[in-house]
Amino acid sequence: MKNLLKRYIIKIPNDISIFYCINKKIVIFSGPLGKKSIILKTKILLFIKKSFITVTRTFFVSKISNQIKRKLKCIQKTYFTLFKQIILEISVLLHNKLKFIGIGFKCFTLNLFKNLLLDLRLGFSHKIYFKIPEKIKIFCVKSTNIIIFGNSHQVVNQITSLIRLFKIPEVFKGKGILYQNEQIILKEGKKT
Repeated sequence: MKNLLKRYIIKIPNDISIFYCINKKIVIFSGPLGKKSIILKTKILLFIKKSFITVTRTFFVSKISNQIKRKLKCIQKTYFTLFKQIILEISVLLHNKLKFIGIGFKCFTLNLFKNLLLDLRLGFSHKIYFKIPEKIKIFCVKSTNIIIFGNSHQVVNQITSLIRLFKIPEVFKGKGILYQNEQIILKEGKKT
């Protein structure tokens, strides 16, 4: 049992507070970047101390089948990773970077009628306008580089992948929208 408790301990930063309602099975995290809550669908014991939170299973009976033990362990791991992700989202601003590679590939931000738009010029005969959600901030560092900021890890990754889908990098020329650290191995064309 001590090994299980050591594996699933999360260290809580000083600026984050955690509230746990046992009756309604709600865990509320509050930090400098906002509040987030999780409704627990199964019974899990949480031991909240001054600077640590421990996620454990509720059933410690020895006569449980192996299949139920595996399910309980999976539930324990998922809640552990969810808690870690929420603590990260509340305490730190998350970001992704995209770069545009190609002649004439540019991006600009526009303010039109209280809406923030991303103007993408990707070599098509028309411009592409992408509406930026309210919770996300996009900065154009250059006309070929953008940085996407936000609180939610899932939303930031989803927005970057949606923008990247407008022009997926080609394998032969290497043109398109790439992540900052992404490198494409170019294929050779047909030889005549």
